[in-house]
Amino acid sequence: MARRNRSGGILPKSVLDEFKMEVANELGLTEKIQTQGWANMTSRECGHIGGRIGGSMVKAMIRRAEESLRNGSTL
Repeated sequence: MARRNRSGGILPKSVLDEFKMEVANELGLTEKIQTQGWANMTSRECGHIGGRIGGSMVKAMIRRAEESLRNGSTL
């Protein structure tokens, strides 16, 4: 089965990056990301961030998107 192209998602890349940094901050990884960059993060650290985004952060992203739609603004 072919992989789905995730680059054309609903949210703009800038919004997703903002959520990733928000989760990284909650996990105490912001300083490491800023000094060493995403390329030097371990798979475990990236997995923690992705797992959090896949859980409660999805609800927050949906809430933000719904608010934007109600207000007539773009994400």
